[in-house]
Amino acid sequence: MIPFRVGLGYDVHRLAEGRELWLGGVRIEHSTGLLGHSDADVLLHAVCDALLGAAALGDIGHHFPDTDMRWKGADSKGLLREVVRLIGEAGWQVGNVDCTLVMERPRIKPHIPAMRAVMAPLLGVAEDAVGIKATTNEKLGYVGREEGVCAHAVALIHKR
Repeated sequence: MIPFRVGLGYDVHRLAEGRELWLGGVRIEHSTGLLGHSDADVLLHAVCDALLGAAALGDIGHHFPDTDMRWKGADSKGLLREVVRLIGEAGWQVGNVDCTLVMERPRIKPHIPAMRAVMAPLLGVAEDAVGIKATTNEKLGYVGREEGVCAHAVALIHKR
């Protein structure tokens, strides 16, 4: 058995008026927020899927379905904490994660240190094991029209 695994995560949420914008566990001031059953933190959702995929434990929709009212308005930090617990029960722990947010506005770079500071303890890793990057979609597609935000994540897990 190989003592490590890699998982890939992806998530997308629509931008909507009257919603708070949560990214990487940090509330960011903006005119719109992300629409979803939970707080719709697209970055944390992509990380959850990457971790679950690496451990072959399904996906975020399997564990936290939007048809279950227990997860209505859920704080995605709690979802990530639960995912880390699940992979731990399966004998794995997080090595590192690397993420990319794709959105036009607001600029994310000033918020990256805060996101890393929030995510690292949830993942049980040092801040330097949490990579976060952001890019625009060069005004192309739904991201370019500022209709939505997507995030990609890669996670490395290893045997405990």
